[in-house]
Amino acid sequence: MTQTHTGLIGLGTMGAALALNIAEKGFPIAVWNRTGSVTQAFYDGAGELAARITPADTLETLVQAIVPPRAIILMVPAGQAVDDQLASLTALLGPEDLVIDAGNANFRDTDRRDAEELPFRFMGIGVSGGEEGARNGPAIMAGGSQAAWSQMQDLLQAIAARAEDGTPCADHMGPSGAGHFVKTVHNGIEYADMQMISEVYGMMRDGLAMEAPDIAPVFARWNEGVLQSYLIEISGKVAAATDPLDGGPMLDMIVDAAGQKGTGRWTAVEAQHLAAPVPVIEAAVMARNVSARRDERVAGEARFGQAGGPVDVSLDDLEAAMIAGKILCYAQGFSMMTSAARDFDWALDLPAIARVWRAGCIIRSSMLNDMAQALAEDPARNLILAPFFAGLLEGSLPALRRVVAAGALQGLPLPALSAGLAWFDLMRQARGTANMIQGQRDFFGAHGFGRLDGKDLRHGPWGNGA
Repeated sequence: MTQTHTGLIGLGTMGAALALNIAEKGFPIAVWNRTGSVTQAFYDGAGELAARITPADTLETLVQAIVPPRAIILMVPAGQAVDDQLASLTALLGPEDLVIDAGNANFRDTDRRDAEELPFRFMGIGVSGGEEGARNGPAIMAGGSQAAWSQMQDLLQAIAARAEDGTPCADHMGPSGAGHFVKTVHNGIEYADMQMISEVYGMMRDGLAMEAPDIAPVFARWNEGVLQSYLIEISGKVAAATDPLDGGPMLDMIVDAAGQKGTGRWTAVEAQHLAAPVPVIEAAVMARNVSARRDERVAGEARFGQAGGPVDVSLDDLEAAMIAGKILCYAQGFSMMTSAARDFDWALDLPAIARVWRAGCIIRSSMLNDMAQALAEDPARNLILAPFFAGLLEGSLPALRRVVAAGALQGLPLPALSAGLAWFDLMRQARGTANMIQGQRDFFGAHGFGRLDGKDLRHGPWGNGA
C-alpha cells in the first residue's frame, strides 16, 4: 500500500479517468466505489499505475487509507448524491480534512454546502473536457477558500491540460461556488457554440444542398483559421464519419433531438437573475428544447410546408458569420461573469479564466489567447469594444447579416446567430427605443421615468392611466 493524502469516490467514466490521471502524474490515490466490483475492476485494469492506487472495499477503509490532512474528491452525480456522500463522511473526517465536489454541481448548491457547518473543509471545482480531458488533462476551475486551493494546487495543476505556452489550465476562481459558476458559464457558451455550428451546418445542408461528406472538409478548412477550436475540429470529423451499418454518412442517421444535462439552462436562468443579457446562450437552450419536440415539429412541417431552398450566401459568408457569432457569444459570457463578480462580491479574474479555457475544455480555441490579452488590457471593457475583436466584427458582421437574412427568407432557423446579431444591434444603438417602454410603464403604473434634459418632471401628462 502506497501512502497517500488523496482519495476519490465514484469510479464512473469521469471518476475512473481522473483517478488514472492523478496516479499517472505521480500522486498516490485511494479509490472507492459504492459497487465493490467496480472498484476491483478499475484496480485490475490500471496496469502499471496500480502501484500508486489503493482500492478500498468500504468508505471507512478508504478514509483509513488516506493520511491526514486528507483530500477526498467526489465524482458522483450532482444533487442529492453529493449531499448523501457528505453526510456519510461526517463521522469519518476531521476539521483539517478536505472534501472536493468535482461534479457538474449548481454553484448555489456549492454555496449552500460551503456555508453549512460541516466538520471538514469543503470546496467545489468545475472540470471540463469530458472523459478524454479527465484522463489526459482537463480545464479546472476551482472554488473555495485560499487554504483549500493551496492544499490542492500542486495536484490540480499537475493533472490539468497545458496551453501552448506550458501554462496549466487550472486556477482558483474565488470562494465557495465561484468555480462551479465559471464552469456553468463555460457550459452555456458550449451550448451556444454547438448551436451556431449546427446552424451553419443546416445552411450548408438545406440552403446549399451539400452532403455531409462535402461539409466535412469545410469545417476542416475553417479549423485552420480564426475559428480553430475543438468543436469545429470534431464537427468536421462527425460530418466525415461513415455509418458502419449501411455505409452512408453517420450524421444523416442521427436523430435530430439534442440531449442536455441542464448546465446551459442554469446559465440562462442565472443570467436573468443577474440582469446579464446572454441571448445567444438562451437561444441555444431554447433550440435544444425545441429539438426534443419531434412530433410537434413533424406536425408543423406537415401544416406549413418544408422550409429550405437555395440561399444566396457563400461558404466564406458562413465562416465569417461563425466568427462574428462566436465573438458575440463569448462577449456575453464574460460580461455575465462581470455581473456575477459584482453581485456576489467575487474577484473573478477574467483574463485568468480565458487562459484556463485555452486547453483541455470543450470550448478551447485559439481565439481565447486573444480574449485573454484583451481582457488583461481592460477587464471592464466589453470584448466587442476591444480593438482586435472590434476589427474582426467590422469585417465579419456584413456576412452575418447576409446569412441571417437568407435564413429568414427561406425559413431556415438560425436562432443563435440571429440572437447574436440582434444583441449587437442593441449594443451599438446610442438612442434606443426603451423610452417608449418607460412611457407605457408610467402610463399604466405611474412608474416614472428619467428625462434627457434632467428636469424634475418625472411623469407624463396622461395621468393615472387615463
